[in-house]
Amino acid sequence: MNPIVAVQDAVTAFADFMEPTDAELNAIEQEMPVILADVDLLDAHIVTLDRTPTEVDERRIRRARRRALAARVALINRTAGATLSGGAA
Repeated sequence: MNPIVAVQDAVTAFADFMEPTDAELNAIEQEMPVILADVDLLDAHIVTLDRTPTEVDERRIRRARRRALAARVALINRTAGATLSGGAA
């Protein structure tokens, strides 16, 4: 009986080149307010999964939706401002 062996080392998935780059980490950091706002929105929706939403639940969902939207707009404005060069002529 011949043993079956892997062609590559088992630690290949954790090689140094697989780590996120500084640019990727910076992008995640810039998007963190959007991510957190989306998590809050999901939390607000999860609370209402097993029951009929009350007025307080509906307000919480509306506020979370507005915060998520505002975070997305702020991110878009920051990235648009960073990519545009120069000013109005």
